[in-house]
Amino acid sequence: MYTGIVQGLEKILDIRQGEGFITLVISNDRDFFHDVFIGASVAVNGTCLTATHIDLPANQVHFDVSDLTLSLTTLGGLKTGDEVNIERSAKVGAENGGHNLYGHIEGTASVKNLTRSGETLHIDLHIPNGNIKYFFLKGFIGLNGCSLTVNRVDRAAQEISIDLIPETLRLTTWKSVQAGDRVNYEIDQMTRTLVDTLENIHQR
Repeated sequence: MYTGIVQGLEKILDIRQGEGFITLVISNDRDFFHDVFIGASVAVNGTCLTATHIDLPANQVHFDVSDLTLSLTTLGGLKTGDEVNIERSAKVGAENGGHNLYGHIEGTASVKNLTRSGETLHIDLHIPNGNIKYFFLKGFIGLNGCSLTVNRVDRAAQEISIDLIPETLRLTTWKSVQAGDRVNYEIDQMTRTLVDTLENIHQR
């Protein structure tokens, strides 16, 4: 489980093709992985991945990504040298400054518009596949691993809006976001359960 409070950025050092998967080789320049172990879960751009090889002398950790995960996320579009958001899994008893995320990406949302206001950034996003029903004003969304508050919902246009503060822009890949980009999104599971339960009751 994760909190959506991204710790910072690491780089893709290499991408290796396997049969039915790829391996992402990710840097450890900021020492996020100093105590990582084989089998540990790490959120990479919001996607829960498992550490499969650790080479701390070379300052790198390997993560395998299945073809299914590649089809649902933006990880298949990564290139060597790209930066990615990193969050280690939450520790019991630690402060949770975001909301509960599982790293189970629903799909990708597209960035429609960007508006800068001073050092902050307002972003409009299109939510595909009829999933706009899971989003509500002041509710939560996980976007590229960041826990963010929904500040506008337009169900007819299937759009939501978020606003990013300077600290989020400084620490994450959002600092270089552009209109047309696709981003990984995760639905809040409590909201999904509530909406689906009410729909099922209504249909009876």
